[in-house]
Amino acid sequence: MNRGSSGDKDLVAATQAALGAEHAAVYGYGVVGGRITAARRAEANAAYTAHRARRDTLQRALRDLGARPQAAAAAYALPFPVTGAASALRLAAQLEDKVADVYSDLVRAGQGSVRADAADALREAAVRAARWRNSGVAFPGLAERA
Repeated sequence: MNRGSSGDKDLVAATQAALGAEHAAVYGYGVVGGRITAARRAEANAAYTAHRARRDTLQRALRDLGARPQAAAAAYALPFPVTGAASALRLAAQLEDKVADVYSDLVRAGQGSVRADAADALREAAVRAARWRNSGVAFPGLAERA
């Protein structure tokens, strides 16, 4: 793919979107970890670690594409107040849904190993979301979008 092609721009945009979702997930899991029950804390920590690793990988990928990775925000608005374990579980599931959504776009924009890695990330997010909510969705990452 030539630098500056529309496909390259689409790939950079999809990668930046995935990075943004990973930044938000890392932040969100900091909130989840503070409210989750002790029985699920190891699961939340594993998800936090996985999102940090994906974030770091996306930053390297963007630099390899000649793009500057977007920085994380100082804070992210939460979709609802997280006051206890039940709302922490809901937040974790929503974080994973958002991550799956953006990785579905990266699957479409990427080729080869980029597409395979994005598909793996989508699958991992969908599995974590299903575990957090104790149910899955038919087509993770392809939920109706407004």
